[in-house]
Amino acid sequence: MPKVLISDKLSDAAVQIFRDNGVEVDFQPDLGKDPEKLAAVIGDYDGLAIRSATKVTADLIAKADNLKVVGRAGIGVDNVDIPAASAKGIVVMNTPFGNSITTAEHAIAMMFAAARQIPAADISTQAGKWEKSKFMGVEITGKTLGLIGAGNIGSVVASRALGLKMKVIAYDPFLSTDRAQEMGVEKIDEIEDLLGRADFITLHLPKTDKTANLLSAERIARIKPGARLINCARGGLVDEAAVAEALKSGQIAAAAFDVFAEEPAKENPLFGLPNVVCTPHLGAATSEAQENVALQVAEQMSDYLMKGAISNALNAPSVTAEEAPILKPWIELSEMLGGFAGQVTENAIKEIEIEYVGRVGDLNLKPLTSAVTASLLKPLVGEGGVNMVSAPVVARDRGIKIAETRKDAQGAFGSYIRLIVVTEGQTRSVAGTIYSDGKPRFIQIKGINLEAEPMRYMLYTTNTDTPGYIGALGMKLGALGINIATFALGRAAQGGEAIALLGVDEPLSDQMLSEIAELEQVTQAKGLAF
Repeated sequence: MPKVLISDKLSDAAVQIFRDNGVEVDFQPDLGKDPEKLAAVIGDYDGLAIRSATKVTADLIAKADNLKVVGRAGIGVDNVDIPAASAKGIVVMNTPFGNSITTAEHAIAMMFAAARQIPAADISTQAGKWEKSKFMGVEITGKTLGLIGAGNIGSVVASRALGLKMKVIAYDPFLSTDRAQEMGVEKIDEIEDLLGRADFITLHLPKTDKTANLLSAERIARIKPGARLINCARGGLVDEAAVAEALKSGQIAAAAFDVFAEEPAKENPLFGLPNVVCTPHLGAATSEAQENVALQVAEQMSDYLMKGAISNALNAPSVTAEEAPILKPWIELSEMLGGFAGQVTENAIKEIEIEYVGRVGDLNLKPLTSAVTASLLKPLVGEGGVNMVSAPVVARDRGIKIAETRKDAQGAFGSYIRLIVVTEGQTRSVAGTIYSDGKPRFIQIKGINLEAEPMRYMLYTTNTDTPGYIGALGMKLGALGINIATFALGRAAQGGEAIALLGVDEPLSDQMLSEIAELEQVTQAKGLAF
């Protein structure tokens, strides 16, 4: 009988689900707050069910010799070291949709609180002061709400705001025009335009390398004077010190924050300001949401431990035990193709087309398509925001169409997969196959043939086909201290567009890429990580 430890607070109903499915449960809801005690016992368990208090670090994972699955009741997995778990073969699951409504409702509530100064007015009134003139507010009706992030939660906020007769504008680099029209919002291409127009600004993004400090001091200075800022998404998206200064100067009329760069937030530049509303990360804190995610994670973990079924996994494909040996190399290839396209695509995606050529078309394509889509979207929405099960839903919510095509074998390779990504500005493709050694290979990019083995870190360049480029690129990488492991080249025609895909031994920094892009022949330089 598998044994699960619940180290955070989950409902009694969730505990019973484990037991009903034949899983032994050790319910210690406060253990996650004591890392040393947790580390001392973690080796005895097959599963670990958590919320946000338990920190599943690399050190903890190193001691989890029997652990097979970590289930997070909620969407955020900032407290789980996913690479460390993956390296040890531990499946990490979350519940991506259980608290979307609750979080969206909290954002709307915080918007009202900021508009009408409700918390401060409450304190004043209960103190017997009756200061009506002091708490003059503003109406919501007719105002412009600027959404930064228009995914699952952001779309719910948009729906509620439209019901309040607000005008909604949205900035999301991967929101298509069709999806924006379906939502009833105006798509904004530049975040600065949104900041300058919106009366209320609310964020609905994961925290990733691309979104950290998204609202920097420079951007905060561009916010429409008198606007109100709401963040119920993730701490670290906003320069809190710059917001505090904008509040003091009157640039921002009010702010409402549920999340902070440092949590638990004992001190913060926003605390104590009269025009600020703060709550202690309550976005998902309703009885309904807590119950939903708890029940969902219990079901998912039980299914995996008892049946081998995987759902909502962040680091493993959803496949049956019978299909796994056959699908495994093709899933790996699918993830490589999607990961490549996701990292080089900069415009809003309208359509994904996947061509399955030859014998791969006879396989169960659902996990392959999900693997492609999830890997394609991960650079855009963050690790916790998409997985192989939720990828089709996330794509649909962004108005991205997905098409599968089976084709008979053709060309030099008996079986391969081609991914075609259609954006509002262009159409690009990447193709790959499985060699006889069972390893994936890139065989075509943008219609240009080449053969390259995927590596952990890679450099992709587009360049003009002129003599001396290979030498110039090699010298530049040598000067930067970057060792080349593999080097693949291809070109459309002599003297025309060419591409290079290099395996390198370490990640490339923005500064390194900037120097590479300065080479005379280079038109684009991208650092890739798989």
